[in-house]
Amino acid sequence: MIQETLRQVFGHDDFRPGQRPVVEAVVAGRSAAAIFPTGSGKSLCYQLPALHLPHLTLVISPLLALMQDQLAFLRRHGVAAASIDSSQSRDEAAAVMSGVERGEIRILMISVERLKNERFRAFIRRVPISLMVVDEAHCISEWGHNFRPDYLKLPDYQREFAIPQALLLTATATPRVIEDMRRRFAIDQADVTLTGFYRPNLDLTVSPVAAESRPRALAAWLKARQSAETGFPTIVYVTLQQTAERLAAYLDKAGIAATAYHAGLASERREAIQRAFMAGESSCIVATIAFGMGIDKADIRAVVHYDLPKSIENYSQEIGRAGRDGQPSACLMLAGRDTLGVLETFVYGDTPERQGIDRVIEALVDAAEHHGGDWELTLNALSRESDIRPLPLKTLLVQLELRGIIAPRHSYFADYRFRLHEEPETLVERFAGERRAFVQAVLDAAPRARTWHALDFATLERLGAERGLDVQRGRVITALGYFVDKGWMTLESKQLTEVYRVLEAPRDPGALGDELHAYFRDREAGEIDRLHAMLALFETDDCLSRRLAEWFGDARAPARCGHCSACRGEPARLPAPPPLAPLEPRELATHLEALGPRLAADTQGGPVTAELMTRFLCGIATPRLTRLKARQLPGFGALEAYPYAVVRQQAAALVPA
Repeated sequence: MIQETLRQVFGHDDFRPGQRPVVEAVVAGRSAAAIFPTGSGKSLCYQLPALHLPHLTLVISPLLALMQDQLAFLRRHGVAAASIDSSQSRDEAAAVMSGVERGEIRILMISVERLKNERFRAFIRRVPISLMVVDEAHCISEWGHNFRPDYLKLPDYQREFAIPQALLLTATATPRVIEDMRRRFAIDQADVTLTGFYRPNLDLTVSPVAAESRPRALAAWLKARQSAETGFPTIVYVTLQQTAERLAAYLDKAGIAATAYHAGLASERREAIQRAFMAGESSCIVATIAFGMGIDKADIRAVVHYDLPKSIENYSQEIGRAGRDGQPSACLMLAGRDTLGVLETFVYGDTPERQGIDRVIEALVDAAEHHGGDWELTLNALSRESDIRPLPLKTLLVQLELRGIIAPRHSYFADYRFRLHEEPETLVERFAGERRAFVQAVLDAAPRARTWHALDFATLERLGAERGLDVQRGRVITALGYFVDKGWMTLESKQLTEVYRVLEAPRDPGALGDELHAYFRDREAGEIDRLHAMLALFETDDCLSRRLAEWFGDARAPARCGHCSACRGEPARLPAPPPLAPLEPRELATHLEALGPRLAADTQGGPVTAELMTRFLCGIATPRLTRLKARQLPGFGALEAYPYAVVRQQAAALVPA
């Protein structure tokens, strides 16, 4: 049966390695995990079973680009699939939801953040779901290279929505991460399939070049290959957006048509660049890691790392985009240690300050003492109050959950407003009895200002009590969604509010602050260690292909691949960055001079710490520095070339005892 679907729908006579056991497990009703290299056909492991399962397959995907590419593939093969994402209008999203409810759509793709949406959660509870698919599933694990705190909630969502099966897909998971994934979703060890990470068609070369010579070396390397072959699709990875722009311009002047791609470009421009590359109209993209996720181009002949990748996992994922057609492809690493400081600064910048952690703890203690144990927060507001960036703040909240201090109850949009497409009386007259009274109460609690009605839930609750009506929030949200589906109104919502229950207020807030700060410091040290493990891999005398496979627990790669620089007798030694002048306290004070008055006038920001000064000097924008418009000041990022730890040590001397 599945063989026939494989042939008739997807046009393949047989499965690729690893696909069959995963597909068979899912069709048989079991949860499973597939750990396959990039480009090895993970997506088929849910696409085919979705056609044999009785209900909807819900796919959680981290990036819009991933969704769009997979949807395009499914539609080409006649599979009814759709997404709900931020690029859609409300009418477009409503049309998708209607198709899902009618059973016309077999596969629905969403981001993990969509599950926080109150209206979407109300909708999905009404829909029977056979399978939850988690793409890029390594994001679930704190030990993974791209941990996303919201992913930790997916096992709870699976239980909440009564989804019987889960399928986890990833290309980059170490043995520790795989075990973490398997345990969280209760997947039997026998239903975890790894196909190995060794790619015999990839030539791995580590050939570090000093920073000042790197543009010229890259241009010469590309010219030699482009002159020898017709078309040489290449991705060059860099760390910073400005590097992408400068390097693309340099290559253009050197006679190599190159295009910069990064998150700072308008979405229309990024999409146009991607389409041109996919169609073969451009052959060289100079990109940050914003480019590549979901790029299903089989004939990429080269992936170049101009700067250091962020981790071994990122390196593996990025080179995995080369040679998906099985033809020989080149993976070149030119970087030395000159960009190591930038990568380390990214790590340090995500470690919350102790005083920020204390502010979060104070907020939850206040909720326990004065708000009946319900803690309502908006992430951006709490981020500003604590001076913790949103992603590490999410991690902090998850850590409080894991310690049994708080538990998520629900999320809702604090503000709803709607525009009626007809007179209010017409809407009310569509209903009779209690429902008519309910609709009238909603309208009475939503005064109109010109065009839009702003719904006041407190007023609605009072009216409901006075009139003996059920005006529970869930019913109201469902009703508004129904009105939108019918075309009777346009609805807008904003200010996502998350509600937690404080299960146990900390008896010793100071000790809890110490514990959480130590946790983040340990994570910081672990991430720094991962960077240095990556450097050790690149400088190995042993086979690069073998070392890379072993990192992911794959012992099946040959001891000597014969197609890497180490096997060719050219082990790399990464050049150190050029020496920097010693830092003097007077120099730091000069760079901080313009920031001083703004900090002095900032009455809500708390004391000035060495960490705050270091982040300013190294060019890391925190919520507090953003509020003070610190980027406009001349000292912002003035010392970004220096190691963060060195700047922090010097800044500590400027803090009053």
